[in-house]
Amino acid sequence: MEPLLLPFRWIYRGLVWFANSPRTLIISYLLMIVVAGVIYGQVEDASAADAVWWAVVTASTVGYGDISPTTWAGRFLAALLISTMVLLVIPLITAHFASRLIVDDDAFEHDEQEELKHDVRRMRALLEELAARHDIDLPEPERRQPLNAPDSGVPLWERSKKSGKRPPRS
Repeated sequence: MEPLLLPFRWIYRGLVWFANSPRTLIISYLLMIVVAGVIYGQVEDASAADAVWWAVVTASTVGYGDISPTTWAGRFLAALLISTMVLLVIPLITAHFASRLIVDDDAFEHDEQEELKHDVRRMRALLEELAARHDIDLPEPERRQPLNAPDSGVPLWERSKKSGKRPPRS
């Protein structure tokens, strides 16, 4: 099963790299327009300016209708260009900008999380030591599974609501 998943992992990693590089996104978009324009110009026997205009209008899914493919190869190219733009390039551009806008400045960094866990463990040890000195029985800590764990019994659509995120600062 592992060898079957390998190409999909490569594609996924490539898309992640692709999406995180605005320069690569813009260059690939421009390259796609130029290549589609050149192919369209050859297949439909159109001028370079008309071919690039067709590629821009088609890629942006505007479709003015002033220039349209008449051959099956041109139509296939149009379908491929539209599908690539709508299903890949536009979502990647949108996701890139959205990820830049949606930043939680209050989120703990990994080192901060580890430090907090260490501090809690240390406080627990000190509390147990203090309780032992004064002969006090401490209740056992409740071992709970995270609310958003896959086998928590919480439906997938409910997990994000109960993720345990900190409330916003007031």
